[in-house]
Amino acid sequence: MPTTILIATANPGKIREFQDMLASDRLQWRSLADCGPSQPIEETGQTFRANACLKAEGYARQFNTWAMADDSGLEVDALDGKPGVYSARWAEMNGTGRGDADNNATLLRQLEGVEDPRRTARFVCVLALADPAGRIVLTTRDAVEGRLLRQPRGSNGFGYDPLFMIDALGRTTAELPPEEKHRISHRGKALRRMAELMAQAGIA
Repeated sequence: MPTTILIATANPGKIREFQDMLASDRLQWRSLADCGPSQPIEETGQTFRANACLKAEGYARQFNTWAMADDSGLEVDALDGKPGVYSARWAEMNGTGRGDADNNATLLRQLEGVEDPRRTARFVCVLALADPAGRIVLTTRDAVEGRLLRQPRGSNGFGYDPLFMIDALGRTTAELPPEEKHRISHRGKALRRMAELMAQAGIA
């Protein structure tokens, strides 16, 4: 009997990446969209790990199921690590709109005077897995380094992908096909490590 795990997000891009990276005949995945009405979990943590654990614990208890959550975002060195845990809400916090396009436009405005060599950044992902009682049983963290362009490039991915250049590849993460992005991305690396830990623990 496969173990059913709730992917604790409503973000369709993340859902696809989880399902692609953690495909297994021993696991069955569902998302919040499959669960009917749910009580949103407030992301009050100050770190990626705290928020990932809050979501995994909260949704596991709410639906009495295994639940996996991630918290991820962009750390920009010239902005002292911001937007960080506020990456998805950066435009809203700055009063400049909401959603990916506004987040990107807001970030570009904030970096207008920053020279190219100082536009370094990293995507960070922390994953947390909770059992049906809401106990955190596994966590992983990984990152990918890059720098931010002055104009978006590419139509794949989501979030800040069109601005995030990986110099070794000469492309943004929005210019990479999904399978290549999975190999190098913060979430891809964290998911592979999570798959290893789940196998070692006999969960998958």
